[in-house]
Amino acid sequence: MSPVLDTASMPPQDREEVVRHAVWESVVAVDIDHPVPAEDISVRIGLGTFGPLRVLSARATAVTVRRTEQLAREDEEPLVFLGLQMTGTSLVVQNGRECLLGPGDFAVYESVAPYTLLFDEGVDHHFFRLPRAALALPERLLRDVTAVTLGPGNPVARLASTYFSRLAADDTLRQGAHADAVVEPSIELLRAVLASQHGDARRAREPLEATLSLRITHWIRAHLADPDLSAARIAAAHGISVRHLYAVLSRSGISLGDWIRALRLAECRRELAGPGGRLRTVAAIGRRWGFVDATHFSKVFKRAYGISPRAWRDQNGPGGPRLSG
Repeated sequence: MSPVLDTASMPPQDREEVVRHAVWESVVAVDIDHPVPAEDISVRIGLGTFGPLRVLSARATAVTVRRTEQLAREDEEPLVFLGLQMTGTSLVVQNGRECLLGPGDFAVYESVAPYTLLFDEGVDHHFFRLPRAALALPERLLRDVTAVTLGPGNPVARLASTYFSRLAADDTLRQGAHADAVVEPSIELLRAVLASQHGDARRAREPLEATLSLRITHWIRAHLADPDLSAARIAAAHGISVRHLYAVLSRSGISLGDWIRALRLAECRRELAGPGGRLRTVAAIGRRWGFVDATHFSKVFKRAYGISPRAWRDQNGPGGPRLSG
């Protein structure tokens, strides 16, 4: 995610106010306390927007964030936040509860009630913000799941953690139709997490099924280079049968084997033309993306793109020493 704020080039005396203003303008009004001297304050923030879903990714020195009672009363539109911890730990406090977040854990909290976020070890965190109305969940249910560690013991939350971390990191998903395509499934997945955490199986079931195709395709992309990628493994990772896997993908117009092959060929094509394309043999690049047989790889590549992988590299790769094969 491209940074929109980096205090490294700012005068120390301006950093605290610039950070506060940026967070107020882009996310929500909060008090921010930096326990380190002004010259030691370091904050790097990136922003992304997917329709009503806003993402702020931050790396920073230690900080405490407080949404005071007065600020909460002034809220015009109730908002829900998802805070996803990447490294280190942090603490979320709201509604008389507090939860500790470790890497991969996340918690939700609301703008309409005071909360405190403590990042004593520094910040490495993704913050997602959306209107509370978009979740369409009862207010009582939301109150019951705020400031609760989500991840351990909840398989739906573990899936969501992987999904939201990739969503925050993938710049291409914020462009055009891609951004529109992920809004509804993202909200549905969060709704499923919160409903399942609350023990409401009925509310959790429909969003899980609605987002299954998207979660499967994201998982496949993340494991594309795995040599043991198979229908059985994909199905097992999502707790469904192979037959159900094929049915779900078929409804989305996806033929599993053809789609995986096309994705892998696209990665080979990209890598062959990239800066490291001449540092490895064509066969090695093919093997990296699951094409074990070099002759077969060359044939399917040429069938897909009308040119052999070696010729593609020679025409499109950067200059430099070549490896044969």
